[in-house]
Amino acid sequence: MSSQVSTPRPLTVLLATPRGFCAGVDRAIQIVERAIEKYGAPVYVRHEIVHNRHVVDRLKALGAVFVEELDECPVDRPVVFSAHGVPKAVPAEARSRNMLYLDATCPLVSKVHVEAGRHFDAGREIILIGHAGHPEVVGTMGQLPQGAVTLVETVEDARTYEPENPDNVAFVTQTTLSVDDTAEIVNALRDRFPAISAPHKEDICYATTNRQDAVKAMAEGSDVVLVIGSANSSNSVRLVEVARRAGVRNAYLIDDASSLDLAWMDHAKTVGVTAGASAPEVLVQGVIDRLSSAFDVTVREVEAARETVSFKLPRMP
Repeated sequence: MSSQVSTPRPLTVLLATPRGFCAGVDRAIQIVERAIEKYGAPVYVRHEIVHNRHVVDRLKALGAVFVEELDECPVDRPVVFSAHGVPKAVPAEARSRNMLYLDATCPLVSKVHVEAGRHFDAGREIILIGHAGHPEVVGTMGQLPQGAVTLVETVEDARTYEPENPDNVAFVTQTTLSVDDTAEIVNALRDRFPAISAPHKEDICYATTNRQDAVKAMAEGSDVVLVIGSANSSNSVRLVEVARRAGVRNAYLIDDASSLDLAWMDHAKTVGVTAGASAPEVLVQGVIDRLSSAFDVTVREVEAARETVSFKLPRMP
């Protein structure tokens, strides 16, 4: 008597492009790797270099030691500042302790720092649109004297903000926000302050925008969306929100293939897969492999943009 082997159910995987590492993340990771190569282990890193557990664990294995504050670092070992940027007081303290430090701040975050400084020098009252407590926000607010920057997180905040001079206001934004949410906040500010000074070019970085656009394009045909990234990664969390706003109620943030619940696919014919800007491509392949172990998977790419951006590495002292 012959036993019948059941054929796996077909499942289409829509793979968002672009996804995963952006140029700023790639640069920051390379800075830590090269520092370890040049100076040997340990190399200290103030705050997670990028918000991804797998990246951090791999760098730990190479000899990186992650700390939250500079006073946890010995003065005779190099220290790297994370891609999110740091308040001005941090490099000042490193210099006062004669420490060797490398700044892995993303150049697009540095651009926001420069903008904020320009507005301050022009005597404007500065609004920062962002999320309280996020390291990038802490770093940007820390570029200027305390009280010089007001944080606005919501449309309601924008409606209740009271400047001393409504005709002399400027705004900058965190680079990893939801494009749509930020547009609503900016519109609320412009309604109240028509003369508000805006960035010359959008502060939300190209990689955040492109990944959100790719999710919107992918969501149209998806029953389920999987976003690979860590829970403390702002841009990854935003991708889940973008998918849900685009109509995919079953959108999930997962660290890797081990956090994937195959029961989520029970009624799905098509699943969209993407990764936040700090998630390595190997994790994407791991998720596709896991899906392929249970389903007859066909992979199709959904391309929203071509990315050719790269950033130069700083000189190693």
